Amino acid sequence: MQPDLDFFHELADAAAKETLPRFRTNAAVTNKLESGFDPVTEADRSAEAAIRALIKENFPDHGIMGEEYGSEGLDAEYVWVIDPVDGTRAFISGLPVWGTLIGLYRNGRSIAGLMDQPFTGERYLADQNGAIYRGPDGQRTIHARDCGDLSAATLFTTSPHLFLPEEFPFYRAVEERVNLFRYGCDCYAYTLVAAGHADLVIENGLQAYDVGGLIAILEAAGAVMTDWQGGRPEQGGNIIAAGSRTVHAEALELLNG
Repeated sequence: MQPDLDFFHELADAAAKETLPRFRTNAAVTNKLESGFDPVTEADRSAEAAIRALIKENFPDHGIMGEEYGSEGLDAEYVWVIDPVDGTRAFISGLPVWGTLIGLYRNGRSIAGLMDQPFTGERYLADQNGAIYRGPDGQRTIHARDCGDLSAATLFTTSPHLFLPEEFPFYRAVEERVNLFRYGCDCYAYTLVAAGHADLVIENGLQAYDVGGLIAILEAAGAVMTDWQGGRPEQGGNIIAAGSRTVHAEALELLNG
């Protein structure tokens, strides 16, 4: 049985009970890497545990892929893709641009997704019936915008320092063509494209759980999300999301030299 969006709300509410009380509390941070910095907090772990518990209780035959507790049942028809705190660096810095990402794949294809930012009270979610935003000003259907072409676009990336040396010149070629570029919004940037406030996100080296909750939101809002070769984004990698096919095509051409 396929869950409805009410169940996504239930999952997001359970996660928020774990993340929000720990935000801006200077809670302990653990580094997952021996070399480098990949932070994780009790908020990450507790939120994913809460999400997993509800899924197992209500949909025991579904698979789960999560950042903190790994994967199980990936050969199932339905697989949940969870990032309990996407943007942990923002979370530990007190910036409210992190979010809880929950996606649902059917036979490897995204069919529904959610991004929840409990501090600002904003929730984006989508299924085959469209994309909606719920925030302090109420609930509404959202649509990506068509800014015309790349020269009018607003571009986001989490940080240009994350691109590999061989990737950066191609990203930079896009950045030099846009009207405005901004850094540091993590998953929040993708929802801004879906809601028609921005036009383009370009990132590299993402995992499936970094994008799993976002794909359905963008596509239901009329945006385009692929890898840098124009393929499906469900497994992550180098990712581009655009509000229109024209902007997507122009940026993709530059990313491929």
